Amino acid sequence: MAVKTINTEMLQKMFLAGAANLEAKKEYINELNVFPVPDGDTGTNMTLTIMSAAKEVRALENPDMVSTAKAISSGSLRGARGNSGVILSQLLRGFTKEIREYEEIDVNILAQACERATATAYKAVMKPKEGTILTVAKGAAQKAAELAETTEDLEVFIPEVISYAEEVLKQTPEMLPVLKEAGVVDSGGQGLIEVLRGAYDAFLGKEIDYSAIEAGPATKMVKPSQQVETDIKFGYCTEFIIMTEKEFTEKDETEFKGYLESIGDSIVCVADEDVVKVHVHTNDPGLAIQKGLSYGQLSRMKIDNMREEHHEKLIRDAEKVAAQQAETAQEKKKKEPRKPVGFIAVSIGEGMNEIFRELGVDYIIEGGQTMNPSTDDMLTAIDNVNADHIFILPNNKNIILAANQAQSLTKDKDILVIPTKTVPQGITAVISYMPEADVDTNFESMKEAIGNVKTGQVTYAVRDTHIDDKEIHEGDIMGIGDKGILSVGQSVEETTKEMLGHMVDEDSELISLYYGQDVLAEDAERFAAAVEEIYPDVDIDLHAGGQPIYYYVISVE
Repeated sequence: MAVKTINTEMLQKMFLAGAANLEAKKEYINELNVFPVPDGDTGTNMTLTIMSAAKEVRALENPDMVSTAKAISSGSLRGARGNSGVILSQLLRGFTKEIREYEEIDVNILAQACERATATAYKAVMKPKEGTILTVAKGAAQKAAELAETTEDLEVFIPEVISYAEEVLKQTPEMLPVLKEAGVVDSGGQGLIEVLRGAYDAFLGKEIDYSAIEAGPATKMVKPSQQVETDIKFGYCTEFIIMTEKEFTEKDETEFKGYLESIGDSIVCVADEDVVKVHVHTNDPGLAIQKGLSYGQLSRMKIDNMREEHHEKLIRDAEKVAAQQAETAQEKKKKEPRKPVGFIAVSIGEGMNEIFRELGVDYIIEGGQTMNPSTDDMLTAIDNVNADHIFILPNNKNIILAANQAQSLTKDKDILVIPTKTVPQGITAVISYMPEADVDTNFESMKEAIGNVKTGQVTYAVRDTHIDDKEIHEGDIMGIGDKGILSVGQSVEETTKEMLGHMVDEDSELISLYYGQDVLAEDAERFAAAVEEIYPDVDIDLHAGGQPIYYYVISVE
């Protein structure tokens, strides 16, 4: 007997199963990243994105199609990380916009939803490339439209759409030469296939392991005595009540829950008229308290250290300090007039962070190569910068889309995203800012300035591959430039010198060396002296960057 419709309950099961399957396959997807660097994270980014939505879906009580669609869209938008995660969130956003008005979904609605998903995702990317997740999504949408004209049976429709999407995925190496050279299909496209496969398994009634998906507000409170100390990820059980000073809307609730999820787990957030009850397990209670203060006054604050048996004094001290810090920060924010311009930068490594602070950056988002910040991380940063116009420096090509998404979600401040792809570009952008010029002039001049910066990054290979006409083996040292791998060797210093040989030309005036946490200061100073001997007519600046993974980050201007 043909199955012709999908109801809300089935949609939830399919979405959660898709998320669970993606989570299970994330390491396999990470391995498909073209560059064999230790931060290849397409699978991780897509998983974190869809899990943000899955938690909201699983936490719904008495869901209908509208609330389910909203949870999927909102959760994925705010949790989106990296280019692949942002594109996935846009696919889900377009899909849910189409289905939310129906009580049940048939093949025609599914086909329309697939088409809208693809159009929404393509629109979000400034320069869409074929041979990516976008191409796989477009192929699925085209097949769905074709099948909707010939069958009403979802048992025929769904597997044929997936099968065609898999065929498109196999063709991605023919569309992107870099994939063909590396001998892999597009990792984002593979991630989308895994979501579809998981969803289809649920549709067929297969048993699904949902243990990787933790519910948000529906999670039961766990007493400290029920947990073993070594198993506790977040050490402080934090509870308080917010006495709201204005209406606590659904948007407020969603945003607050999203923020709590970014700093902890075991979340409960229940609103009743002008009172909101909050519970969260976190490693920084002050952050939760400070965020709560933005909605109103707090009462009945309680912080328990779940890792200690005899900790009453620590609780009192932590609660007092956290409350004081939160209150001080909130009062300062209220008293200070909003300034005209502020800056947000993504950075990692205390040395890099300190450079940005010295240059006047208001808020540092910890992240970058090793962990792409989410859209929600960007929104939190925006909320904490008290300025009319805010420049965001993503400093990584995989973070620009998340910054753009945060820009589109911000209504009360003017957000300007400078498309910096590296930390040196971000530093140059801030230095290029002219206080006497207007915002639009600065926006254009900062974008122009980053075009004059060449960046090189030195790290190690995590697998064997062939790319940029170079044979690379696991453990090799690689020098990566703006457009590809410039050098490969066994020595960090020799590989870095070879990379510099490709970057420095007769117009070069300055080489800035930022050494990472795995390089000793004396070794970095000796290396800088060697570089100065090779390029006597170029100024050499050495800085302790403190960044992980990358031995050296270098800029040539």
